[in-house]
Amino acid sequence: MTSASTSAWRPQSEVELIVGTPPGGGQDRPARALIKALRSDGLIDVPMRVTNTPGKGGGNAWDSLRRRARDPHVLSISSAPLITNKALSVSDFDHAELTPIATLYTEYLGFVVRADSSLRTAATVLERLRADAGGLTVALATAVGTTNHIAIGQVAHYVGGDAKALRLHVFESALHAVADVLEGNADLGVVSAVSAAKPLDAGKLRALAVSAPGRLGGVYVDAPTWVERSVPCVIGQWRGILGAQGITRDQVAYWEQALTTATASPGWAADLEQNYWTGTYKASEDTREFLDSERAFLSGMLQELGLTG
Repeated sequence: MTSASTSAWRPQSEVELIVGTPPGGGQDRPARALIKALRSDGLIDVPMRVTNTPGKGGGNAWDSLRRRARDPHVLSISSAPLITNKALSVSDFDHAELTPIATLYTEYLGFVVRADSSLRTAATVLERLRADAGGLTVALATAVGTTNHIAIGQVAHYVGGDAKALRLHVFESALHAVADVLEGNADLGVVSAVSAAKPLDAGKLRALAVSAPGRLGGVYVDAPTWVERSVPCVIGQWRGILGAQGITRDQVAYWEQALTTATASPGWAADLEQNYWTGTYKASEDTREFLDSERAFLSGMLQELGLTG
């Protein structure tokens, strides 16, 4: 008997995991890694599938989840646009209208440029932002106002640059933002660390800085944190699991138990390391409190950066 089977409820039909990015995107990767962990540890004995519904920084997926009230067989991946979309009037709801089940990890950001870029160091970026933020083109995902945007805004704000003047190329997937930098269309990419790992390893990109509290290692081993440069930018893209509104306490308990066990497995630990993810697991009640605190933080940052009134 698995730990998940201690709940009075169990899935009776296929489980659908709706994600708001294309295959390979920032919400798709954790969904597929989680399904692998749940299956390999025998924690779930019904089929599971991923449905990719990109758009609105993940908002289309959460719209779909919202329409499935009281259905415990549908889940979604949460990320910051769940909150910032409402603050920016892209959506009329946030996590309060759904059921937060867990927080999985935090994905810190890499600030990357082409290998032949004239932006040689983090200091060069600061100089450009100070002198002419509007002259810098930045590729990011998955929406205006998400943590990637806030991160570059924080850096610009620190040196007195105009964060609102930045020229942004916004994509539904960080992989597309990386491609934009590689193609020479953007000067700088601000993306989840794993999204740029392969071209960094191939020498096609260079990492100038990371938004993590400490160095990330791997292909980022030589990339300083912004804190090392005295820039107060420590921010990451958290990922979690959402259920539909109105599911029962027993149904939430089942998913909590299954996810707690899955994220304690060696396979999940290997995925964390491989993807430059930092495990920050929280169960349902703590996740709801965390999202409430993130609502206050992210709304405040959007206002500080002039993105909201």
